[in-house]
Amino acid sequence: MSDIKVTQEQIDKLINGAVVQTTTVFDKCTIVAVKLSNGFILVESSACVDPENYDEALGRDICLGNIEDRLWELEGYALQKQIHSQKNNGR
Repeated sequence: MSDIKVTQEQIDKLINGAVVQTTTVFDKCTIVAVKLSNGFILVESSACVDPENYDEALGRDICLGNIEDRLWELEGYALQKQIHSQKNNGR
């Protein structure tokens, strides 16, 4: 197996080093904004149909899960770009 990969540890480090803000809007929607240590911002939202079913903690967990999924994709792209650049500069 190759060592060229994004790891859970990398993703956890990004999330743990981030500033996270959670907001409730319209009594049924959670918005989570995450500012990474490099200044990049990711925003996700989660909402329910009936405000009586609203749970901010659940909405936050859903949003953070979506943000984590996006970080995997972004970090994978960054790694692929780095490898491509190294191969092209090494010619």
